[in-house]
Amino acid sequence: MRGGYRGHPLWWAYALHRVSGLALALFLPVHFWVLAQALSAPARLDGLLALTEQPLVKLAEFGLVFGLAVHMLGGLRLLALEWLPWTPRQKTLAALAAAVSFLVSGLFLLRAV
Repeated sequence: MRGGYRGHPLWWAYALHRVSGLALALFLPVHFWVLAQALSAPARLDGLLALTEQPLVKLAEFGLVFGLAVHMLGGLRLLALEWLPWTPRQKTLAALAAAVSFLVSGLFLLRAV
């Protein structure tokens, strides 16, 4: 089979889960730094919060919420794979996880705009 396992939808689910986990791990220190500004420099925090009104930041928030949702739902899919009896519907569950993630993050973006 040409292309091997990388063309399989479950490989893409695995890759998306890994990338979303890495992105969230990189985001957390920045998030904690911004929260620390509330304690040490409230005026600076107000400036950072004003930045969140920019359209590009709102789009980045959509990506963040999508990454969080896809990572959580992908993790639940993996837990189901480990703990529940084997099911041949793994591709369906992976597609469902991606679809629900997009729906949740899309609703978040619509509410933010």
